[in-house]
Amino acid sequence: MTATLFANARLIDPEAQTDAPGSLLVRDGVIEGIDADPPEGAAVIDCGGRALAPGIIDWGVKIGEPGERHKESFRSAGLAAAAGGVTTIVARPDTLPPIDTPESLEFVTRRATDAAVNIRHMAALTKAREGREMVEIGFLTDAGAVAFTDGVRQVADTRLLSRCMTYARGVGALIVGHPQDAGLSRGAAATGGKFASIYGIPAVSPVAEVIGLDRDLALAAMTGCRWHADQITTARALPALKRARDAGLDVSAGISIHHLTLNEYDVGDYRTFFRFTPPLRSEDDRLAMVQAVADGLIDVIASFHTPQDEESKRLPFEAAAPGAVGLQTLLPAAMRLYHGGGLTLPQLWRAMSLNPAKRLSLPGGRLAAGAPADLVLFDPDAPFVLDRFTLLSKSKNTPFDGARMEGRVIGTWVAGRRVFGGAA
Repeated sequence: MTATLFANARLIDPEAQTDAPGSLLVRDGVIEGIDADPPEGAAVIDCGGRALAPGIIDWGVKIGEPGERHKESFRSAGLAAAAGGVTTIVARPDTLPPIDTPESLEFVTRRATDAAVNIRHMAALTKAREGREMVEIGFLTDAGAVAFTDGVRQVADTRLLSRCMTYARGVGALIVGHPQDAGLSRGAAATGGKFASIYGIPAVSPVAEVIGLDRDLALAAMTGCRWHADQITTARALPALKRARDAGLDVSAGISIHHLTLNEYDVGDYRTFFRFTPPLRSEDDRLAMVQAVADGLIDVIASFHTPQDEESKRLPFEAAAPGAVGLQTLLPAAMRLYHGGGLTLPQLWRAMSLNPAKRLSLPGGRLAAGAPADLVLFDPDAPFVLDRFTLLSKSKNTPFDGARMEGRVIGTWVAGRRVFGGAA
């Protein structure tokens, strides 16, 4: 039996919503208790008063296996995740080909076993993500899919989506939607308004998100399925989400760290590292989203890690591939919200660890006895200037290149085994 005491720590408990000094005892890869007496011979890690929290569960990570391994592999994603305090990756199915059969899911599950962190997979909702035919939701659930999504492709066929939701309800599966009206959003690279007009960037109104959300919430109400919005990014969408929650629908919502920390003006001189789907919103929208996370209306914060090679980004703004890497920058970017007074550390970890674990029925996200010892030790105040070429992801497309940031990961543990910050 092996035991480790994390002493002199600042414990961030998202379940109790506390931020207090204490110690944490881990035995055989499982948390035994807070401020427990260590057994004789236990190893002691002096945390030096730095923050110790459950490992981040990053929901919606793009990994390039199969088909785009040059952008990201399971190995490189695992290393980047460990360096960023992420202990569980929930991977997207938008690979080449997509993860839409039990056989393809079993393949990527085997490939992911050598990664430094836990990797779980979502499966496509429709075959080839084409929105024409439902996948075998029951068989894919049995094979280990934690949710079903077509990623940033909205299922335009409302009848098909209702059938998917009805079937998903029967097997208890979770559907993840991308609430953007596909017709309005097609070809858009910015949020509609004066800024996009001046810069001549094809734009879309935030109403596209409201329309997409209203349709999907109506179907969720009709079918009674479990449903999650991958990203809610505009204040106009919040009333509909609140009404659905107040009505007792089993719905939840997420947002990317980029939409919480950046706004439409960050595009600057057509900087393609700031090209996202959905596009960056106004500062008023950003502030409303931060408040929605604080209030618990938005449940999940994720990086939406989307690796792109240099050739995909060295294009005119509207033609550049959307997305940014985020496994290694999620934590320091989140510290901007903490230092800005928008969110406390327990609120951040509720959205980045506890809520994803609960929604996906994963065992992590807590500091309670019996939970896996998936942990991150970090200094929320440590300053640094981000150099994108130091990132461990194969792709280096980050909007935070050259930015002054705070928040440095000291160590990461998965099931009690150190995977970053010293000898494993």
